[in-house]
Amino acid sequence: MLLKKIEHQISYLDETSVSTARKNTLELLIDYVQSKVDSKQVICLNFICTHNSRRSHLAQVWAQALAHYFNIKNVFCYSGGTEATALFPMAAKTLENAGFDIQTIADGSNPIYAIKYSDNEHPIIGYSKKFDSDFNPKSEFAAILTCSSADQDCPFIAGAEVRIPITFEDPKAFDHTPQQTKKYQERSLQIATDLKYVFSKIKL
Repeated sequence: MLLKKIEHQISYLDETSVSTARKNTLELLIDYVQSKVDSKQVICLNFICTHNSRRSHLAQVWAQALAHYFNIKNVFCYSGGTEATALFPMAAKTLENAGFDIQTIADGSNPIYAIKYSDNEHPIIGYSKKFDSDFNPKSEFAAILTCSSADQDCPFIAGAEVRIPITFEDPKAFDHTPQQTKKYQERSLQIATDLKYVFSKIKL
């Protein structure tokens, strides 16, 4: 079972609002996940952004929760950047506001968080790292580029079976402004809605 607030949030996401053009972009990820389900293989998704600080983490966490929501087994979601920085506090706060239980397990310039979406599932370990970090899979994964700069900067991603650009605007543009909370929530919900559409299309 998902934590109640997350389940409630997901139930209100309107995946029918995803545009036709966006659906075409998401089709590659649907096909990848479906092929793994059909062949009863583990599904590893690595969401990649430049700094692994905002969009890639939001996508990783929502994807893991949504796979659970749709009862799709053996899904393991990761994230990374072309460089390591830190999980931006507002991104973590946005997930917390959506119902995720977030505990800081190590402080410092690049804190490490345990992010729970269910009482009985292993938490997601959230911290900034390079996409090819030892923490992430080395082969048999989908590389999902969540920002255009990472897409341009990573012409080749070793070990990836498929490379899928699903880019989002960076909420960083609103950091330290009165719109920050609202814009981070909007981006989080957009990412969640796109991923709800993806996982809702998987036939078990």
